Amino acid sequence: MAETSASKFANKITTDGKIGQGGLEAGVGGTDWQSVFIGDGSTGLTAVAGRGYFIDTTSGTVTVTLPASASVGDQIIFSDYARTWGTNAVTVNQNGLNFQGYSSVNPEYNTSGQSVKIIYSGATQGWIPTVDDDVTEETNPNYSADFLVIAGGGGGGRSSGGGGGAGGYRSSNSTYGSSGGGNTSAESSLTLNAGTVYTITVGAGGAGSTNSTIKGTDGLNSSISGTGITTITSTGGGGGGSEQLNTGYPGGSGSGSDSAGGGGGSGGSGTANQGYNGGSGAADSGAKGAGGGGGAGANGVNGSTGAAGAGGAGVSSTITGSSITRAGGGGGGALSSAGAGGNGGGGAGGNSGTAGTAGNANTGGGGGGGGIDTPGNGATGGSGVVILRMATVKYSGTTTGSPTVTTDGSDTILIFNSSGSYTG
Repeated sequence: MAETSASKFANKITTDGKIGQGGLEAGVGGTDWQSVFIGDGSTGLTAVAGRGYFIDTTSGTVTVTLPASASVGDQIIFSDYARTWGTNAVTVNQNGLNFQGYSSVNPEYNTSGQSVKIIYSGATQGWIPTVDDDVTEETNPNYSADFLVIAGGGGGGRSSGGGGGAGGYRSSNSTYGSSGGGNTSAESSLTLNAGTVYTITVGAGGAGSTNSTIKGTDGLNSSISGTGITTITSTGGGGGGSEQLNTGYPGGSGSGSDSAGGGGGSGGSGTANQGYNGGSGAADSGAKGAGGGGGAGANGVNGSTGAAGAGGAGVSSTITGSSITRAGGGGGGALSSAGAGGNGGGGAGGNSGTAGTAGNANTGGGGGGGGIDTPGNGATGGSGVVILRMATVKYSGTTTGSPTVTTDGSDTILIFNSSGSYTG
């Protein structure tokens, strides 16, 4: 007996709604719905094209990992089984493919009762939701990041030389206990955009002076730059005055003035909202007490009869999860009583016959000024540092320059001790 068209159709469809044997494969002519997946906050779900998933997040969040490869037209459906996504969200791990045109940040679905249908469109736009209530841009490409940007410290001056000024200090978010340098308020956080490359420049410390007619070298600037943000630039610390240069020099923090060549010169000025002024050298040339370099948190101390001034203190921050003080000024050089380095990486000054001490690396500390007599050279300032902090769920994982990557609670911290980049 000939089979009717109606009986042919009946043989193609199974009772559970899947396409049956002899008909089209599941995922081409229909959706292969899976049993309810129950989230517990740690177990993830690996999705397969052509399938539908009821996801219950009553007991915890769920991360859904998409296929590592896909063909145009592949479809996947997710549905909020218990209407709890608003409490415990579903995060989609893109697994190397674009989602709505972005390579990051992983989409998050957090609306109770939501159903999501995504279709793969090709490499450029990748997965595109065709149903997710309002088909919003779930990759949420814009997100907030906090920063700390410290420039390189200035080098110390020679022969009762002034201490180098600390590198300029700029920071956001007073939650981390950090104002900006120069006693300014913390700045606004950065708004980063997914897929944008941000260039990180970490300034080197300035060289100490080895010639009494040449001041210490200024530190180099540190910065964060990229499309869509105003460049954050911290100015290098001022280089310390040397024996025949009776003055201090400006910078992120100002350098100290030399004393041996007559004394009494003023300390260099710090940059507004980045650092403090350096100290003056002693007016009595016989005292040979140079001024200390300014720090991010305090002025350098003036030299006095028989003693050099200490470097100004730096500023502390907990942006990395621990309280660390950075950007102290370098101590001044002297005949006998050298100036101490400022708290926060500033190098100490030298006394008769000794050189200054270098500022600590990646603190922006100023270099110490050299003492009287050979060698009496100024010391190198400490290199700067750039730190970014953002929510871990927003962190793209794409960097150059080998920053140190750590976590603190729900945040990821990038510590750039040398220049590199971060892609949002």
